[in-house]
Amino acid sequence: MSHTSAPARLGFLYPGHAAEDDYPLLGSMVEPPAQVTLVHTEFLEDAHTVEALSEMGSVSRLSKGAEALAGSAIESVMWTSTSASFVLGLDGIRQQIDTLEKLLRVPASTTAMAFARAVKAIDAGKVAIAATYPEDVAQRFREFLNHFDIEVVHLASRGIETAAEVSTLEKDEVINFALANTRNHADALLIPDTALHSVAWLTDLEKATGKPVLTANQVSFWEALRLCGKLTPQSGLGRLFESVP
Repeated sequence: MSHTSAPARLGFLYPGHAAEDDYPLLGSMVEPPAQVTLVHTEFLEDAHTVEALSEMGSVSRLSKGAEALAGSAIESVMWTSTSASFVLGLDGIRQQIDTLEKLLRVPASTTAMAFARAVKAIDAGKVAIAATYPEDVAQRFREFLNHFDIEVVHLASRGIETAAEVSTLEKDEVINFALANTRNHADALLIPDTALHSVAWLTDLEKATGKPVLTANQVSFWEALRLCGKLTPQSGLGRLFESVP
C-alpha cells in the first residue's frame, strides 16, 4: 500500500449529541487514518418534525457551526444530518452547501446528498429504506431520492421522535430492524439517521441482510473523503467502500 497521500483532514457539523462517536471511529478504521474535526451545532428542539428539523438545518445554525471550524485546516466539510437536509428540499440543500463552501472555502455536502451519491456509486437502481423517523419525515426522504431516479420499493418508519432515543438503539435492535426491512427486489438497504450508531456493525449488517447496506454516518464519511479526493478502497466499512469508481 502506498503512503504517499497525507491523511485526510475532515470537518463535520453534527447536531447535538447522539452517535457522533461514529466519526472518530471511522477516522481510525480507514487507511491511512483520517483526522476528524467535529463541531456540535445547536437547535431549539430535538424532534423529528419538519418544523424542528428545518430550524436545525437553517443557514444561521450552519453558519455558527462553520465559524467553529474556521482555521482548522480541514479539506472538506459535511453537514451530518440526513433529515435536517432533505426536509428542506433540493433548494434548501443547495443553500446549506453554498453557505458552508463560502464560509470555509472547502468542498461541502450534506448526508442526504451523500446518500444519493452513494446509491449511484454502488449502482443500486432500487432501494429499501429502514427509517427511524416518523412516517411524514420518512416520506420526504423517499421524495428526495426520487429526484435522482432512485426507486424506493419499500419504506418503513419506526416512528421515533427524538435523536436522543435513536442513539440508544443497540446492535441487535439495529440488525433486526435492517433484517425486517430487507427486500429481495431491492439492490440495497438504506438506514438514514446520523443519530443511529452503525459503523461498528457495517459488516454484520451486510452479512445479516445479504445486501449492500448504506447508513447515514457511513455515507457521510465516504462523501467527506470523496470531496477532498482522498477516497480509496477500504475493507470492513461495507461494500460502498470496497470499490471506488
